[in-house]
Amino acid sequence: MAKTTKRKAASKSGVKNKIIKGVVKNKTVGKLKRAMRFNVPHETNAIVLDRLWSVVMSRRDADPTISHSARLLSRGTAKVAQKFGEEAVECLIEAVRGDRDAVIAESADVLYHLVVVWVSTGVAPEEVWAELMRREGVSGIAEKASRAQTSLVARALKTTKIP
Repeated sequence: MAKTTKRKAASKSGVKNKIIKGVVKNKTVGKLKRAMRFNVPHETNAIVLDRLWSVVMSRRDADPTISHSARLLSRGTAKVAQKFGEEAVECLIEAVRGDRDAVIAESADVLYHLVVVWVSTGVAPEEVWAELMRREGVSGIAEKASRAQTSLVARALKTTKIP
């Protein structure tokens, strides 16, 4: 039988399916299967970061010779921030290289070091989640425009923060 390719719309979902040699190939299913090959647990949301934050919080007073988190935190916020920046740059380098697996690994490092920054500066995950919810549904352009007044104050204070 010759190879046939045909597109048809799924009933209510509007997802396009491909029929190749009588087998339906759904693009979304393909993406899920790709994610599943990494044995990703079903719990892949903010709960994981909340739990990581709790672990880092519990280790901030631990022995720095035993706990990596304690060692980082004992060096102060400037060193914690520097380490976060280094990890972010490594993630960007892998993204530019196009190494998907390395981007995943470096992203996990970035998130861990971001959580260490939160602990070092006294930020709780709930505060970040609240800020994200506040921004939800707001155009990035509109949100940035709302900061225009704030950036005038920032310039007057001679801050180096990029608006």
